[in-house]
Amino acid sequence: MVAGEPRSTAGATPLSTAWSREMGLRIPVVNAPMGGVAGGRMAAAVTAAGGLGMIGMGSAGSVAALDRELGRLGDGAGPFGIGLVDWVIAAQPGLLDRAIAARPVLISVSFGTDLSWVPRVRDAGIRTATQVYNADEARRAEQAGVEVLVARGSEGGGHGAVEMATLPLLDAVVGAVSIPVLAAGGIGSAASLAAVLTAGAAGAWLGTCLAACPESLLSQDGRAAMLAARGTDTILTHAFDVGMGLPWATRFPARVLRNEFAERWTGREEELSRDPAARDALDAGIAREDQRVTPIDAGQGVGLVTAAEPVAQVLETLCAGAARLLAR
Repeated sequence: MVAGEPRSTAGATPLSTAWSREMGLRIPVVNAPMGGVAGGRMAAAVTAAGGLGMIGMGSAGSVAALDRELGRLGDGAGPFGIGLVDWVIAAQPGLLDRAIAARPVLISVSFGTDLSWVPRVRDAGIRTATQVYNADEARRAEQAGVEVLVARGSEGGGHGAVEMATLPLLDAVVGAVSIPVLAAGGIGSAASLAAVLTAGAAGAWLGTCLAACPESLLSQDGRAAMLAARGTDTILTHAFDVGMGLPWATRFPARVLRNEFAERWTGREEELSRDPAARDALDAGIAREDQRVTPIDAGQGVGLVTAAEPVAQVLETLCAGAARLLAR
C-alpha cells in the first residue's frame, strides 16, 4: 500500500497510499480541524506541503468565523476541507450551508449521531468524513454514505470518546468497513506515522504535532505551554465545557494540558455547574489568556513537540522519516 522514497530537496514524493493518490495528495496527511487552532493559514500550509488542509469550526464555530478563515486561505491555496461539530451546526443556522458553498473537497462532521447531513454534502459533489470510536459506529457511518472515516484513538487531543487506543481502534475499524480509514490520536513521529500506515490506515489525521506551528491560531502563551509539556502532562476533563456552558455530550471529554483549573475541577463538574463565581473567573482568565485556567487541547504525543517549526518542516520530517522506516 505504501510506496515511494524519502523526499529530497527537489520535492520528490516521500510516501503515498491509494487514498492519497486518488485525492491528488502528495502525502497521506490531513490536519485535524482543531477549533481555535486550525484556521485558513494552517489549512493552506498543509495543502501546500502536499497534504489536505482543514479549517476547523469548533465550539465557537459560526458563519462569520468560517468566512474569516476562508479569507485567510490566500489566493491559489489549492484544495482544502472544513471540519464541523454536530451540535454547533444545529445551533448555528446556515453554517453547514456556508461550508458547502465554499466548495471544499471534504467536509467532516463529528460528535453526533445524526447523519442526515451526508446526502446534502454528497449531492453537492463534496466528499464526507466523520470520526468514529468503534466498529459499530464505523459500519453505521459507511451505511449512511460517509466516504472517509477517522478512527480517533483515546490518545488524541481535544474532544473524543475514550473507548480504544489508536492502533486497536484502527484494527477494528479497518476490519469492519471497505472505505478509507484515517488514523488519529498520538501520531507525532515518523515511527508512529509509519505504524498506522503499516496497520492499514489510508492516511493520518494530525493534530497536536501541528498545533504549535506558527501557522496555527494558537496564542504565543499557548504555544509556549505546549512546547514545555511532557506526554504525561495531559488530562481528560469535562471541567472546561461545564465552566464555559458548552453543551458537549458527556461521552466526549476533552484531553487538555493540565493546569490549575483542570486540577481543581476535574471530577467536581457538578459542583462547578452550581458555582457562578468560579465560572465567571474562568471566563475572565480565558479572556486575558491566563495559562493557569485557559484550556489548551493536547494529545499524549505533546511531549514530541519541542519547537515551533513551520508546517512544511514538520510534515517533511514526519513523512520522509516514515518513508525511510517503511523502505526497510
